[in-house]
Amino acid sequence: MFTGLTETVGKIAALDRRGKAALLRVESGLPASEVAIGDSVAVNGACLTVTAKSETTLTFDVSPESLSSTTIGSLRNGSLVNLERALRLGDRLGGHIVTGHVDCIARLIRMKEVSGNHILEFSLPPASARYLVAKGSVTIDGISLTVNSVSAEGFSINIIPHTFSNTTLAKIRTGQQVNIETDIIGKYVERLTQPWKSGGGLSMQTLAENGFI
Repeated sequence: MFTGLTETVGKIAALDRRGKAALLRVESGLPASEVAIGDSVAVNGACLTVTAKSETTLTFDVSPESLSSTTIGSLRNGSLVNLERALRLGDRLGGHIVTGHVDCIARLIRMKEVSGNHILEFSLPPASARYLVAKGSVTIDGISLTVNSVSAEGFSINIIPHTFSNTTLAKIRTGQQVNIETDIIGKYVERLTQPWKSGGGLSMQTLAENGFI
């Protein structure tokens, strides 16, 4: 579990393909003494397990599923990535609940600067767009952000100067793909209400009959 608050920006040292899988090595500013083999680290929003480490690098095994459903496979030597260690029980939840399970890949279609802030607009699959709400939370490449506006096929966000300069967003360009994790709460609500959908949908009556109101 993560918060979406980037601890440091790492640099890809190597991405070695191993058939349909890969071995990823990242130059990291995270304190090596505080990272153990087997720890979970979010790399651009994808939860990966540390399999080896040195004083300056972390190594991860990347599964075929992670390569096919995230942007990790498109990383090159020198690419920058947002890094965050897993949340410890008792830590402040400064961002929002982030699982590190990427839902889809979005594409930056437009960006502009307004009074030092950056407005970014993304397109993404409609199946994932339905989980976004204005003023709700979304994770972009591991960064917890607030949704400005939502349409059927995309959304916009406002990036404050601090976030822009301390994450990989400082290097983002129009057309670039990013990892998206939508808010998990909406997925659970959809799943839990599924039985009522097949019976004609929710109503005030069904909510009352089942003790919700």
